Amino acid sequence: MTEKLRLACIDSPAMPLFGLADANGVRDGYEPEVAKLLAEATGRVVEWVMMPWDDMLPSVQQHRVDAVLCGQGIIPSREEQVDFVRPYAVFNESVLVRAGDPARSPEDLNGYKVAAIANSANMRLAETFPGAILVPFGASDDVFSDMIEAVRSGEVDAMVDDDVVTVPLGEEADFDLAFTAETRNPWGVGVAKDRPEMFRLLNDAMTTIIENGKLKAAWNKWFPHLPYPEESLEGATK
Repeated sequence: MTEKLRLACIDSPAMPLFGLADANGVRDGYEPEVAKLLAEATGRVVEWVMMPWDDMLPSVQQHRVDAVLCGQGIIPSREEQVDFVRPYAVFNESVLVRAGDPARSPEDLNGYKVAAIANSANMRLAETFPGAILVPFGASDDVFSDMIEAVRSGEVDAMVDDDVVTVPLGEEADFDLAFTAETRNPWGVGVAKDRPEMFRLLNDAMTTIIENGKLKAAWNKWFPHLPYPEESLEGATK
């Protein structure tokens, strides 16, 4: 039997990054395609293990999964918990508001309730908004959808998330895209610090799919509106 590559993620509709799992646990989107490419390069098959956002890093540390491949910006607080293989994406961050809201800059968010995932790169950005009232989200099975609904309902005035999933929401009737910050955050696959063999396996596999052009092809397939961050990804090493 082919060995499995068990990966942690939330089960959330966040296309083109990832979609909901079907009855067989199969998912569509950029990250699932990256996972499939990594599995193929290691001779394994992907098994997604769905869980709340806050459980993902602990599940890696406790060896309940092999790694987390789920919107993990490589930031110091996460690097203290897991080791990241070389990045597979680089994204900016965007702010979403309700339709008709005039906010178009960080300064416009003074006094606004601004949602972001707790302890995330998005929250780190939100902390720089002058006078913003920060509302951390986390611990649910679908924190991304929770934040969207909080903006829609008026529970919060704005939310911060990565441009790849937030920019498309700005085209919906209920929302406006306030602005995008050019933060250029690298994203990576997180592995337990006491599993160096798994780290080497996945880091070598990531190098393979970058060098053979398969990662770039996946990026261009799912993000035709975003330029492939070739310099950032192909220049990164571990």
